[in-house]
Amino acid sequence: MLELIYDPNVWVALLALTAMEIVLGIDNVIFISILVSKLKGEAAKRARQIGLALALVFRIILLYLLTWLIGLTQPLFAFRGFDLSWRDLVLIAGGLFLIVKATREIHDEVEGGKHKNAASNAGNAFAWVIFQVILIDIVFSVDSIITAIGMADHVEVMVAAVIISMFVMYLASGVVSDFVQRYPTVKMLALAFLVLIGVALVADGLGFHIPRGYIYFAMAFSAGVEFINVLMKRNKIKTKKSPAVRPQVKTRAASRSR
Repeated sequence: MLELIYDPNVWVALLALTAMEIVLGIDNVIFISILVSKLKGEAAKRARQIGLALALVFRIILLYLLTWLIGLTQPLFAFRGFDLSWRDLVLIAGGLFLIVKATREIHDEVEGGKHKNAASNAGNAFAWVIFQVILIDIVFSVDSIITAIGMADHVEVMVAAVIISMFVMYLASGVVSDFVQRYPTVKMLALAFLVLIGVALVADGLGFHIPRGYIYFAMAFSAGVEFINVLMKRNKIKTKKSPAVRPQVKTRAASRSR
């Protein structure tokens, strides 16, 4: 164990794995931020903490089940020319869940929140949010760990990378959640991202791999455009308020001169 600390190759692998886990965790952070936006105050914070803690637990468990996890990639059966494994089925189910969930959320936002789900009406919103977080955590954990296999030779390095990345994601999740709640257009953009990620997961499960770099570039570009829109709105609000103050200053100055 101690020899790993003094091996430079281990540190390079740790940095590469940590960076990859952080990038792959963006999907999870966005999804959790959308879900907790339906809760208020302390409940939202607690749901976010539980969601990220569950993601960490799932990833560590899967790392210690590497042999079983690699077996999930073996073909299970063929469907219309596609060889489907358990991993493919998990990705397809998770992708369809994301598409349906994000589409319903978009519809709810457009309709002004008229259609609330039954869990919210029954007062079980918190439990319903955690249940959805668990489902999608499993999908993202399987995808993330299978991608990480082969980048490091030691499970300890993978566990350390996962823990560091989850800590970074926890620090970023609060900022992302607050930003999503503050600006409705950003929430709509995040929901559109979830639809895009869902389509990518389904395509990946069917054997059509879409490089994540393309998806993340589209997300970063759209987020940059939305950030400029937010700045423009702030500047317009400031310019609207400033003329109302200037006449008062002029009147006071004129009254003093008289």
